[in-house]
Amino acid sequence: MGLVAEFDIDCEALPLTTVAAAVPGATLVLELQFNHGPRPLFLLTATDGSRGAIEAALTDAYDVGEWTLVGEAGDTRRYKADPALSMAEQLGDHLDDLDDLEALATADAIIERIEVTSTGWRQTGWFADRDAFGAFASFWRDNAGFRLNRLTRDGESEPPGDGLTDHQHEALRTAYELGYFDIPRGASLEAVAAELDITAASVSERLRRAQTRLIEETVATAWPPLPNP
Repeated sequence: MGLVAEFDIDCEALPLTTVAAAVPGATLVLELQFNHGPRPLFLLTATDGSRGAIEAALTDAYDVGEWTLVGEAGDTRRYKADPALSMAEQLGDHLDDLDDLEALATADAIIERIEVTSTGWRQTGWFADRDAFGAFASFWRDNAGFRLNRLTRDGESEPPGDGLTDHQHEALRTAYELGYFDIPRGASLEAVAAELDITAASVSERLRRAQTRLIEETVATAWPPLPNP
């Protein structure tokens, strides 16, 4: 049985960390598309944060070439960007052996989510066995910083809410602590927004997305299917 791991890689040389540093209010999820030659295409989903700030950060990023806004829905935007550097140019000064990094691409593992932070990447991945996970973790411990947040066997249940982003966790916790969910309500949406230093519209979207996720993970799974109309 395989393993599912969530972990942080602390390496500021990883792609797009300067973008995350420039827009700390945004959640940036990165996909790497490897069928575009030696430099994988960046597919970036940005949730929350100022569109102007995000796009200015993409323009200023030393590791981003041309970029395009592909689509937008509410506070979520999808970008396609060409890398300005090869992986050797991007990480060569920070890794002892780039061949070992390339070897990880053939490991029995699938990285299904990369969240970009100002200090590196937070990843969720599936690994065929402990040897595959051990090789991955050892490489990053030797070359950067590696912190394991959760490790479970595939098929094991996860605590409700593990699918929330950090910003959604923060919004829920802040709203709860301020009394937004109390009856009668002890704080307004604007008060929660002021505490988080974002707009009321952004708080509303974060709370709605978080609540939807929690419902999907808990009570919705126990409901019988709706009858066909």
